[in-house]
Amino acid sequence: MNAGQTFRLGVLGSGKGSNFVAIAEAIAVGAVPATVALVLSDAETAGILDQARRRNLPARFIAPGKFRTKLDEAAEQAFVTALQEAAVDLVVLAGFMRVLKGDFLRAFEGRIVNIHPSLLPSFPGLEAWKQALDYGVKVTGCTVHYVDAGVDSGAIIDQQTVPVLDEDTPEALHTRIHATEHELYPRCVAAIARGEVVLQGRRVVRRRS
Repeated sequence: MNAGQTFRLGVLGSGKGSNFVAIAEAIAVGAVPATVALVLSDAETAGILDQARRRNLPARFIAPGKFRTKLDEAAEQAFVTALQEAAVDLVVLAGFMRVLKGDFLRAFEGRIVNIHPSLLPSFPGLEAWKQALDYGVKVTGCTVHYVDAGVDSGAIIDQQTVPVLDEDTPEALHTRIHATEHELYPRCVAAIARGEVVLQGRRVVRRRS
């Protein structure tokens, strides 16, 4: 991004898009110094596309191909090309249910972020809130991290805690974690857009003004 230009986000999602909405609303009130340049989904009827179009933001469905958990080669290239043509500075995963592979990661190295519903490195993978509840932890939460070739293994940008209550069900705990995600994710995207986030090996530190 050149000086004076608006920081541009490319958002990928497969579902309702509630984290996208949280970021878009934070942008609208000036809390995140960025603009959403493009929203992409691997699901043609995904709510995230409706949410983007409702806000007059560019939004597209790209067919994911034959695989269930990843993009096939042609789809991956289509996603990369669309994001590059939109000149995005940061790729934001907001409930995107495909694992990103080598070519995609190389095209946006150090510029892809995700949010996960646990305090990583604990409970990576699916249904992290249920994993935490079943394990018996007293505190869980959510983590914003850079995306690498592993599963939920990239450098941690920030985390926010959520207490586990004695009466919690998986659904109740997930709901509270989700609400916390809507606070943490926009805050982290804003810090990246302002150039405050610096990656030093596996550690993410904040640049002091």
